[in-house]
Amino acid sequence: MAEWENCSQSEVLDVRQSDSLRWLQLARPKALNAFDEALQAELRDAIDAAAADTTVRCVVLGGAGRAFSAGADIDLDNVAEGVRLAPRTENELRMHYNPIIRALRRMPKPVVAAVNGPAVGAGCSLALACDQVIASRSASFTMGFAQVGLTLDAGASLLLGARIGLGRAARMAFTAEPVGADTALTWGMVDEVVDDEQLAERVIELASGLAAGPTRAFAAIKHGLNVALLPTLDAVLEYEVCAQTRLVDSADFREGVNAFANRRKPSFTGS
Repeated sequence: MAEWENCSQSEVLDVRQSDSLRWLQLARPKALNAFDEALQAELRDAIDAAAADTTVRCVVLGGAGRAFSAGADIDLDNVAEGVRLAPRTENELRMHYNPIIRALRRMPKPVVAAVNGPAVGAGCSLALACDQVIASRSASFTMGFAQVGLTLDAGASLLLGARIGLGRAARMAFTAEPVGADTALTWGMVDEVVDDEQLAERVIELASGLAAGPTRAFAAIKHGLNVALLPTLDAVLEYEVCAQTRLVDSADFREGVNAFANRRKPSFTGS
């Protein structure tokens, strides 16, 4: 491998390239790479740019620090003040999260997720949208939406079940319990688990091999898998927008967020 060249670097996303391999690294380590508006927008643009760049033949998604991504960066003050969140939520899903998931699935190049710690909510969805998921032994996967009174989004309603089946998907969604790397491997959520210190090396090895492969054939294979296994992705993404925008202004959501912030058990009322 040649040395890494910085393509662009910001406060929230690092983009590097070595030969025909491009690495997109979420770079909000202090926030566990949670998605704020800037990271949403920059990641969407970086994925689109990688898809269009003919020098790129494989893409890696990773996270800086001790997490892959903690999911959405919820504004606790807005929740506490009762600010109506449906318009903002709808905009984020339609303009950022959903285009990111579509772009990953439609990119005519392999995409590898390097999961180096917790992957929560939309962070877990991001990993599931990739073609291959390599996890460190310290990685974990959590669908924490129900914990705060929300439904799955960012394509998880489809992608999770496509990976692990209906029953396991329902359990993860209902309980919001973390799934460790070894269990995730057994369930088919990830494709390989390696020791933490070997993650980058193994991901580069796999991604470099894919980058040297028959890119046009890979694009056709990926499209065929999408047609066969994910034909309803657009419909599911639209459903999630409608459902989530109803739930995000519910009393249960406010209770869930406040309980989480105060480290207590929520008391949901179904309202």
